[in-house]
Amino acid sequence: MIVRFGGTMRRVIGIALGLSVVLGVLVTAFVWPSSEVAPRDVPIAVAGPPEAVAAVTAQLDEAVPGGFSVDEVASEDEARSAISDRDVYGAIVVSPSGPPAVLTASAAGPVVAQLLDGVARSMASASPGESASVEDVAPLPSDDPRGTGFNAGALPMVMGGLAVGVAMSFAIAGVWRRVLGAALAAVGGAAAAVLVMQTWLGVLEGSWVANAGAFALTIAAVSLTVIGLHSLIGEAGVGLGALLFLIVGNPLSGVTSAPELLPSGWGTFGQLLPPGAGGTLLRSTAFFDGAAAGGPLLVLAGWIVVGLLLAAAGARRPGAPAEPAPSEPELSPVR
Repeated sequence: MIVRFGGTMRRVIGIALGLSVVLGVLVTAFVWPSSEVAPRDVPIAVAGPPEAVAAVTAQLDEAVPGGFSVDEVASEDEARSAISDRDVYGAIVVSPSGPPAVLTASAAGPVVAQLLDGVARSMASASPGESASVEDVAPLPSDDPRGTGFNAGALPMVMGGLAVGVAMSFAIAGVWRRVLGAALAAVGGAAAAVLVMQTWLGVLEGSWVANAGAFALTIAAVSLTVIGLHSLIGEAGVGLGALLFLIVGNPLSGVTSAPELLPSGWGTFGQLLPPGAGGTLLRSTAFFDGAAAGGPLLVLAGWIVVGLLLAAAGARRPGAPAEPAPSEPELSPVR
């Protein structure tokens, strides 16, 4: 029996194979970073006498080779300041007359805080009769002690930005009207998100306005870039935006773990995209009074500028539809 495949069947098979590849890419993008989570030069502080600091550093290197980047500080107060400034994720305070103390900051990253808690237990087992105390100096809100609400709230920033960009690109005529619509939607969406996450659910703390600003900048960075790509290269620009921000940027954002726990280099790259920068900025505004917010602010502002430049280039390209003239109200004749 001979089976002949017509053009329609070849098209079906081709599409099925293409979708299989797409699914493989999606699984790789979302599963691979999570499966490779491990400490890689996680910055922590060690306070105490130089000899004790050197001994602790060597112990850390032996237990987790390359896992920590140690910043030597003179006192516990300096270690606490380094945590509150987001220079380090935690600290080990070594005392010559007693057991060491481990300072964690679950608000900076619950996974890193758990890792440092394990370090404390390891130090205690290495010194029988002593137990290292653990203090969470920057805890998560009591309504979200494990940070699951914060982690879940980060994805809507990206999805919301994509939805705004796509809706404006296809539903609104005129590039600059789309830009204006995206800006208004970013402000409104940010207010709604923080109203839910902070006022209602208690997932966020800190300044309500600052948190809403972090949301708005992230939504604007994503949506304006999508609008700019669409105005320049058409519908393919929407797909490119989804690929860059959702499929690549979201898994590499480090929101659910920490950038330093992702495969080498990829965590740093993720912080250069709106999902990573937005998540880091929101942590800073919600739990650390805006400490270390400068970097992610620059990243998000840069993407907003890129989106506006792409929109301007698309509006000027040959064959681009003209910006619709504002409609004038009709006046009824005076009788």
